Amino acid sequence: MAPKVLISDKLSPAAVQIFKDRGIDVDFQPDLGKDKDKLAEIIGNYDGLAIRSATKVTEKIIEAATNLKVVGRAGIGVDNVDIPNASKKGIIVMNTPFGNMITTAEHAIAMMFAVARQIPEASASTHAGKWEKSKFMGVELTGKTLGVIGAGNIGGIVCQRAVGLKMKVVAYDPFLSDERATELGVTKVELDELFARADFITLHVPLTDTTRNVISAEAIAKMKDGVRIINCARGGLVDEAALAEALKSGKVAGAAFDVFETEPAKDSPLFNLSNVVCTPHLGASTTEAQENVALQVAEQISDYLLTGAVTNALNMPSVTAEEAKVMGPWIKLAGHLGNFIGQMTDEPIKAINVLYDGVSSTMNLKALDCAVVAGIMKKANPDVNMVSAPVIAKERGVKISTTTQDQSGAFEGYIKVTVVTEKKERSVAGTVFSDGKPRFIQIKGINVDAEVGEHMLYTTNEDVPGIIGTLGGTLGDHGVNIANFTLGRSNSGGEAIALLYVDDALSTDVLKALEATGKFKQVKPLTFDIA
Repeated sequence: MAPKVLISDKLSPAAVQIFKDRGIDVDFQPDLGKDKDKLAEIIGNYDGLAIRSATKVTEKIIEAATNLKVVGRAGIGVDNVDIPNASKKGIIVMNTPFGNMITTAEHAIAMMFAVARQIPEASASTHAGKWEKSKFMGVELTGKTLGVIGAGNIGGIVCQRAVGLKMKVVAYDPFLSDERATELGVTKVELDELFARADFITLHVPLTDTTRNVISAEAIAKMKDGVRIINCARGGLVDEAALAEALKSGKVAGAAFDVFETEPAKDSPLFNLSNVVCTPHLGASTTEAQENVALQVAEQISDYLLTGAVTNALNMPSVTAEEAKVMGPWIKLAGHLGNFIGQMTDEPIKAINVLYDGVSSTMNLKALDCAVVAGIMKKANPDVNMVSAPVIAKERGVKISTTTQDQSGAFEGYIKVTVVTEKKERSVAGTVFSDGKPRFIQIKGINVDAEVGEHMLYTTNEDVPGIIGTLGGTLGDHGVNIANFTLGRSNSGGEAIALLYVDDALSTDVLKALEATGKFKQVKPLTFDIA
């Protein structure tokens, strides 16, 4: 019997035809997603569900979806899908993260032109019957320096387009390799240098704790007078109030924003400023982009239902059901190892080397590699998944290599991850115990035995007396409870490390207090998803 797919949102007729051409029984009801009761009533009849944003795949829908195997979202955002409950029920959730890259990049370029030549204001003035030719004096893009913050998928396209416009392009991206920068035709710089050199600045990074308000009052003070700022990435990357003040003072000559801290944006400090261009989150709003994501989701759902191939899954590695039973804990371990080393590494990564020992070497290494790389990339991009992570790494010139070996030690098997940067190599190893729980067993070549916790503290120091007391006392003074405490050293009097599992996230005050003791070379808070 042919698989059955329901399309409950408005998708392109071409997407419907893809399902039909591939022998899938497709039911196209583009307005059904708005009727959650009706959707719950019939969803049990389908193997696949193709949606946009109108359909809400809630816990109730998932509970009623007795035969559902895959949900495909035409687009990148999946806030309308209850992924945890879908995962528990074995339903794969896919999206199409690469279908609107060109469209979003082009919108950023269009916004740059608009703010450079004051096009919206000039258009409104001319429509009003005025002829204010001398009022709207713009600037050329040719020869100007564009600072690109984030040179990944969309940022990379912006770089290439800007080079084609004869702009000088400088880029800041912790994962941008020298080789990739050369390929894009840009100069890789640190953030402060970008602020100092750029005539235009455009942002293309996700919103994380690290990137929130990356454009702040302090950052603006470091910029050239007359800089112009474009944000078509995420609201919250720019302190809108600080930017508004800089626009009023003339420090910033203009800004163009497609995204805002609060959306829908009914009010913003940037509104009603004559030197600001605003659009209502139109980055992906082109006919071509909407068509692309619809066709992609149809192909992806068809591939999975007909062949078992998994593409752009947000909640499942590319492994068979049989493999998943054995590999689940090892995939989690691989992600934790990658996440650990990603949080420890601030400089651009040139290579990722993964060693699989013993039982781990007999598994689906591609899936394990994806979990490692996704863990490493998660610091820079929380939305990264096991499918998109290797693509992002490749685009940024990161080389990934895998080595296998027979069982070589006391453990039945283990995984060791090493990252290579311009300055150093950094490694961490782990295994899965018989209880199915991942453990860290080696950091920087120093043997440890550490349970993985949601909130952890990593420190390095010289092997001298009193470290345990200092750690325990300082954390105790700040009300931090320790769940697990692991120590290791290279040799007596040599380098020593500590890895602590604590009950709650560590505050800045705690970290500063530890640093103030003068006993630690490094104090680093770590977080892991242990769900």
